[in-house]
Amino acid sequence: MNRMPTEKEIARSRTLYPAGTRVELIEMDDPFTTLKEGDQGTVEMIDDLGQIHVRWDTGSGLALIPGIDRFRKVTA
Repeated sequence: MNRMPTEKEIARSRTLYPAGTRVELIEMDDPFTTLKEGDQGTVEMIDDLGQIHVRWDTGSGLALIPGIDRFRKVTA
């Protein structure tokens, strides 16, 4: 079982991934998603549990969970 992120960790994520940041999926621990490696999306917000809510280019609105899912920031 994963631990809850601290307020400091959540604040750091909000600094690293503000709304509008582009991200790319590397791996997601969700057997029911249709998202795959290489899919990209735009960060909408980070909630109080530290989940990074993404509007994926595929139309999905699934959140990333830091420490479980693997992803990277897309830079120009």
